[in-house]
Amino acid sequence: MELRPYQEAARQAIHTQWNSGVQRTLLVLPTGTGKTIVFAAVVEDAVRAGRRVLILAHRGELLDQAADKIRRSTGLASAVEKAESSCLGSWYRVVVGSVQSLQRPQRLEPFPHDYFGTIVIDEAHHAITDGYRRVLDWFPEADVLGVTATPDRGDMRNLGEVFGSLAYEYKLTEAIRDGFLCRILAQTLPLKLDISTVGMSGGDYAVGELGGALDPYLDQIAAEMKKHCRDRKTVVFLPLIKTSQKFRDILNAHGFNAAEVNGQSADRAEVLADFEAGKYNVLCNSMLLTEGWDCPSVDCVVVLRPTKVRSLYSQMVGRGTRLFPGKKDLLLLDFLWLTDRHELCRPADLICEDRAVAQQMTDNLAAAACPEDIEDAAKQAGEDVVAQREEALAKQLAEQRRKRARLVDPLQYEMSIQAEDLTGYVPAFGWESSPPTAEQLTALEKLGIQPDGVDSAGKAGLLLDRLAKRRDEGLTTPKQIRLLERYGFTHVGTWSFDAAKNMIDRIAVAGWRGAPRGIDPKTYTP
Repeated sequence: MELRPYQEAARQAIHTQWNSGVQRTLLVLPTGTGKTIVFAAVVEDAVRAGRRVLILAHRGELLDQAADKIRRSTGLASAVEKAESSCLGSWYRVVVGSVQSLQRPQRLEPFPHDYFGTIVIDEAHHAITDGYRRVLDWFPEADVLGVTATPDRGDMRNLGEVFGSLAYEYKLTEAIRDGFLCRILAQTLPLKLDISTVGMSGGDYAVGELGGALDPYLDQIAAEMKKHCRDRKTVVFLPLIKTSQKFRDILNAHGFNAAEVNGQSADRAEVLADFEAGKYNVLCNSMLLTEGWDCPSVDCVVVLRPTKVRSLYSQMVGRGTRLFPGKKDLLLLDFLWLTDRHELCRPADLICEDRAVAQQMTDNLAAAACPEDIEDAAKQAGEDVVAQREEALAKQLAEQRRKRARLVDPLQYEMSIQAEDLTGYVPAFGWESSPPTAEQLTALEKLGIQPDGVDSAGKAGLLLDRLAKRRDEGLTTPKQIRLLERYGFTHVGTWSFDAAKNMIDRIAVAGWRGAPRGIDPKTYTP
């Protein structure tokens, strides 16, 4: 099979990492861009080099899918290592294995430590768990490739504990622009779903509580869906099987042809085939279809399983991003989730790295009356945030200018109080030469001295000591000096606090128009 340009680039990048000594590396490709095709090519390379290859995953569907894709794209058949099946003694150089089976000591111990030269982990965001690590540690010399769709930011940090590098990443926006995925339209529906009382479990919203929190809104959600996706092929993700079944019935009451599948469905394969064939136009599921299921004709996704895990959210949306004849776009329906936890994933999290831009995009989508292309929405949000930051910076700079106008330059202050020891100060000790501390700078500014002109801790300390001494002696403050010198008075640094206050009061009474009548500021002495 001929690889697409980004797939070939990914393949080469993986080998570059391994050849440079990085034993465990990552490949990040969004759902629908052929990650299985890429690692099938890498598997073929390893077999040609005389290695045995282990494909490791946590679900049987993923293993079956990988074995089928490898066979169809490379001609290589696979042995199986799960349940009662064992690959030991097999002629096949490729093995698809269940991590649940392989992690058991009695299953691992018959394998020599060098049995596999290459290991591929599908859905690698699961690789941080103990089971995967146990398998990897048993084959310490194997080159390891982890493959995942867009990982959660937290996942990426955690994956750094297992993998040494990111060999290649192809972003969702690149795939859409290059024409390998369909564009995504996001629409926020004006229905407020209150999940503020839902607790957390395992780092995400507690599934058991989510079902009860959603129940009061299901009929309203169905009514909104009738307005926006009646003519689309829709997949709905829900937190619980009973919630999924209940919502199927509500949708059918609203005129949809809805079906439901779950891990306990005996007719799952038949329902999925009927949905793909068009017998149903809505498919409800309780998180069953997030991985290992493809139906390219899906053109609407409704996420009613709120999550703070970006990889999970991306997997759900990814069920509808594949290309299909006659399909123009994917409609992603979002709701006004009311929660006191701000980590909740929204459409903006598919495309925005900057949290401020993501929040602005979420706000913009909530205010929009129609679906918005997520790339256009992200661009507009980015421009909005830049404008807001520029406005905030302008206000900050203006405030700093106003603040500086109220402060006295340290040299001006030293000359006004005729402090030659301050004017000619030279640091003598090492600590005196170091920059002023934040506490010193704050104290100087509070007392009316412009801190930017103070370049050492020793000078700052000496100034603060002098300011404290002058306060105790009842002499003028820097702010009094600055104000009176603006009106032309000289040597104000030698005045008393009370004398300066009296003159300032007289100037104020005269409306701040100048020195009081009959007083020459240049010669006046209190």
